[in-house]
Amino acid sequence: MELKLNGKTALVCGSTAGIGKATAMELASLGANIILLARNQEKLKQTLSALPRAIDQTHDFMAVDFSDTNAFKDTVEALVKKHQIHLLINNTGGPASGPAFDADPQQYASAFAQHLLCNQILVQGVVPSMKQAGYGRIINVISTSVKQPIENLGVSNTIRGAVANWSKTLSVELGPFGITVNNVLPGFTATDRLDDIVNSAAKRMNKTTEQARDFMTSVVPARRFAQAEEIAFGIAFLCSPSAGYINGINLPIDGGRTKSL
Repeated sequence: MELKLNGKTALVCGSTAGIGKATAMELASLGANIILLARNQEKLKQTLSALPRAIDQTHDFMAVDFSDTNAFKDTVEALVKKHQIHLLINNTGGPASGPAFDADPQQYASAFAQHLLCNQILVQGVVPSMKQAGYGRIINVISTSVKQPIENLGVSNTIRGAVANWSKTLSVELGPFGITVNNVLPGFTATDRLDDIVNSAAKRMNKTTEQARDFMTSVVPARRFAQAEEIAFGIAFLCSPSAGYINGINLPIDGGRTKSL
């Protein structure tokens, strides 16, 4: 099985914490050059210094705000002039929790821009170099909600579904060029965002944080939350040469929690 990514360059979004950071570390350990993309410049520098460089890879970063699509597009255009990208990891923090009915329409519009529109800008920027190389991997880190909506995540459920269908459409369009497009669906993963979800669930159920956490782990057959590295392993495989015939799928990495096939 060929998992090495020597000579490949990966653009990893949201890469200063959680799943994004774990993914950047794993891809670097497999030999890829990494470009980190996130908002906080100091955290980007810290992550950059921690990336493996076993085969003298060249790593870089760019600070960008996903909420400003015009500035975001300018950043991406500058980035692709400097780097040939082979691997794109679309990973952006999810919208705030709350019922779908209660959400202001602007919450939907903002989430759509930060997720689907920014993903589209990134894909349009990197696909030409992927076509030139005859090798491309686009991985969208979304949610198991595309298979089974998650209670009290109304905006997230909606936007994640849009990204999943956009991704499937792209997989058909880009497949002939040696480019695969797949979605990774993390389950409950031990990140700062999960802490927010647990706290919200505790308030909603009138439980303590610990009781809410225990309830959430009880519905996972594995009886625990995932570690960010476990999600990164799945992403890394889909980026590898060995996954070249896997295209247009939703891959749940959720300890068996999702009930649907």
